[in-house]
Amino acid sequence: MIAPPRRHDAAEPKADLSAYGLWQEAAEIRREWLAYGLSTRPADRRTAEHHLTRIYARILRPRPRFLWVDSPEQAMPLVTGLPTLDALYARIRDPRQRGTPPLASDLAMVTAKLRGTLSSGVAHTDPELSPVRRGKNKEPWPELPPLKALDAGVPLGVVLHQGVRVGLHRSLAHGFRIPVRTTLAGRGPVPACWYGQQDAAWIAYYDTLHRLGLASYGPDELDQLGDWAALARSCGWWWPGEDVCVVVDRPELVLTEPVPGAWHDEVRLRRGGVRYRDGWHPLLA
Repeated sequence: MIAPPRRHDAAEPKADLSAYGLWQEAAEIRREWLAYGLSTRPADRRTAEHHLTRIYARILRPRPRFLWVDSPEQAMPLVTGLPTLDALYARIRDPRQRGTPPLASDLAMVTAKLRGTLSSGVAHTDPELSPVRRGKNKEPWPELPPLKALDAGVPLGVVLHQGVRVGLHRSLAHGFRIPVRTTLAGRGPVPACWYGQQDAAWIAYYDTLHRLGLASYGPDELDQLGDWAALARSCGWWWPGEDVCVVVDRPELVLTEPVPGAWHDEVRLRRGGVRYRDGWHPLLA
């Protein structure tokens, strides 16, 4: 579920003090989502399967058979034949390709549409859709420590995007899933997947704006966002197929370290900092 919004009028301009207060609330929400992204609790399989079934239904697919595995490595023999990212991008570039689009292609399009619709509900210009620039020369706003950024006149919407969306992406994508996936790809192409708990960056961003009263989403969009939020809180990576969905349990060990010079609590895996429940330890080298 997605938490209800704060009782702010998102259309009203916020006083400087309110901007600082909203940022502090946003930072707490970001920490909450970072904890989900790094959680080592066993997966909540019932919740994950329920919301995956709902996501399948949105792309007109029946409930799949779920295969649970203990690590991404263990998933590889089970997802042979699913499309890679390169194959999905090729279909986007040439939609006239023959054959029925793979399920992953339909899922990617529905998810992109959801994110665009959520952005359209943001009260300010959403940097996720259009970079917010300053002055006659349209220079990008600098990235500064959040309180200094507000002091310098950087719009709150830009600070929230930098501090929540970008900050969590650095931690959970660059700091976690990319190095793990790179290790996995050393053995051959990895089919396109979704990342469960490490998909939290975009989910947290739209959740934060909603909870702060800075965005208004329709019932259907809230319902869809709730499905993705539930997945981020309940499971690891997952590979959707037409008949079978392979889902990875969360790791049993995650050790992180702060990213030097970062301003938004960014972290990264330490060497050997992740171990999965089958003993796979991808970053030992």
